Amino acid sequence: MVIFDAHCDLLYKLWRNPEIDVNTSNILQTPLQQIRDSGGKIQCFAVFVPEDVPFTKRFDAALEQISLFYKKVLAENKDIKLVKTKSEINELHSNEIGAVLTLEGCDAISDDLHKLHIFYELGVRSVGLTWNYANLVADGAHERRNGGLTNFGRKLIHRLNEKKLWTDLSHASERSFWEAIEIADYPIASHSNVYKLCPHVRNLKDEQITALIKKNGMIGITFVPFFTASSKHPQIFDLLQHIDYVLSLGGENHLGLGSDFDGIDETIIGLENYRSYVDLIDALQKRYVEEIVEKIIYKNFVQHISF
Repeated sequence: MVIFDAHCDLLYKLWRNPEIDVNTSNILQTPLQQIRDSGGKIQCFAVFVPEDVPFTKRFDAALEQISLFYKKVLAENKDIKLVKTKSEINELHSNEIGAVLTLEGCDAISDDLHKLHIFYELGVRSVGLTWNYANLVADGAHERRNGGLTNFGRKLIHRLNEKKLWTDLSHASERSFWEAIEIADYPIASHSNVYKLCPHVRNLKDEQITALIKKNGMIGITFVPFFTASSKHPQIFDLLQHIDYVLSLGGENHLGLGSDFDGIDETIIGLENYRSYVDLIDALQKRYVEEIVEKIIYKNFVQHISF
């Protein structure tokens, strides 16, 4: 079986330490060799600019991460191919891995749609509105006021619709989520779990999950331990409960995986790095028929590609 992972932060770690060997470093949870060895077929690489970067420097920081992606991931690994369209995914050879660039939060765009166009030309195909806090697009999940979209945020989503890009609602405040899903043609939540099972502000309530399903969106179940269970040491079984729950809400064709590897310091027991996908797939195969497993780990996200 092949894997589509909708979110990892390898580029952020590489930006923090450009000397990392992206193929084998044990600092990474998604070293490229593990992706090769474990059946990875499509990997989404997030461009994430942290809060400690001065506001005026965030666009440059995002460009630096994309530059490292081109130099360290693509140029030095000929089997890793940047994919910008669904047809390019379908054209991948059996020994090739597709890489999709995503933007985690619009801080690097500020209020300038020209910057969005630059990211698009460089290959970004999914855009997260926020990273937990407010920016000039929307409020994030950790803003106490729970504000929604700005006027500029609405313009940005309309531009994403025109380009047929994913609007990623993970990290958005609840109000931002509801205002965005009304106008986003291609909404996803790349890495979020079920609030009912683990009441964390980053997780999705039943009504949000149902809304994504009705809008033909996608939910990427994530491996963040404190989004998975209130216990200190969640295991793969706890993650499967979230998959069960989304399926029970009618999400068979709208459910995938977004690990958040390299964006987390703590991990679920049994899901410590990309190699652990083998054990997760084994657990899924014991629980569901093959058709559903294939949808969850690969087919659903690919079938929902609009670009």
